[in-house]
Amino acid sequence: MSQTVDKKTDMFTTRLAVAPLKLLVMPNIKPLGDEIDRYLVSFRKKRFPGGINDPEHQGYVEDSYQTSFSVPRFGSGEGKAVLGESIRGKDLYILTDVINYSMTYEMNGFRNRYSPDDHYQDLKRVIAAVGGKAHRITVVMPFMYESRQHKRSARESLDCAMMIEELSDMGVSDLMTFDAHDPSVQAAAPLCGFDNFTPFYQFLRALLKSEDDLMIDADHVVVISPDEGALNRAIYFATVLGVDTGMFYKRRDYAHIVDGKNPIVAHEFLGDSVEGKDVIIVDDMISTGGSMLDTARQLKEMKANRVFICCTFGLFTEGLKMFDEAYEKKYFDRIITTNLHYRRPELLTREWYIEADMSKLIAQIIDFSNHDVSMDKVRTPTEKIREILSIYNEHVDKE
Repeated sequence: MSQTVDKKTDMFTTRLAVAPLKLLVMPNIKPLGDEIDRYLVSFRKKRFPGGINDPEHQGYVEDSYQTSFSVPRFGSGEGKAVLGESIRGKDLYILTDVINYSMTYEMNGFRNRYSPDDHYQDLKRVIAAVGGKAHRITVVMPFMYESRQHKRSARESLDCAMMIEELSDMGVSDLMTFDAHDPSVQAAAPLCGFDNFTPFYQFLRALLKSEDDLMIDADHVVVISPDEGALNRAIYFATVLGVDTGMFYKRRDYAHIVDGKNPIVAHEFLGDSVEGKDVIIVDDMISTGGSMLDTARQLKEMKANRVFICCTFGLFTEGLKMFDEAYEKKYFDRIITTNLHYRRPELLTREWYIEADMSKLIAQIIDFSNHDVSMDKVRTPTEKIREILSIYNEHVDKE
């Protein structure tokens, strides 16, 4: 090596990478992928500012880890993947956003918008182009393809399970995702790695940066689950923050099916009084947003002080108008979502919107994985949450 490094300060200097790192960033996730690449370059140049001449660390310090490729389409709409360099022996991480609806392609003279199915097909194309030559393939898919169709309740397909099984059969070693709708779907391919991460630390950082007068304790804050499916998230977050939790129960009309699901009749609250308290609602996604806004409205009617909504994926599939109207009526105070997927540009300009940046976390996850280092600290960031909370509360107490 070209320099001496204090090995006690960085566990990565004492452990070789399993293979040279390469990122294959699909066009649907390019802005986030570029940030992740920038962090990885920064991490490794900080470890070895003078570079590395050791053959065992070949390709460890680079100006970029992205590989060149393309996914062109024929006029008929059919596609293919073309690699611009060799991937043989590389530890390959493919990043993709299957719900990016901003992209289009031309077919028979018409412009078609990419659907999740189109993005998934392109993912399979690049895996096929690798042709089994990579040392290892990991797919980083923040929003898991077809994760909302994760179980069978009637004569239905099991799309998410089929996807995991298919990727495993194609040679994918590990699937990394965030806040999976139902992590138990990994049982579809039990011998394939499956890592599910949550953004609680990033939620808290974004919230505390936005609000400088929060008192995070059991007397002033309560964490709410909008339905029974998100209860585990709420319990974990509330436990780490040291506050109480509550839950809304979705009472459905099981005699009818509308758009493939039983319509919600009412939201019933289970928990202690929220009167005068700031409320943090946590869930995996906002789709249309109707249920979330109804939950926020009821909390305000129950005399909650402020309502903060934290969701990993802010889809807003029916636009932002209802959220603007709800904000004007003071049903909620802030909505925090991550940058793990494409968001419509107008969302980023809303007064009520806050972004939780995930690029550094994903870069850390990839860095840990490339060294085969345990990811306990990034998977469950309890200590980091308590540390930032302690610093914040000390600042609030002084004021």
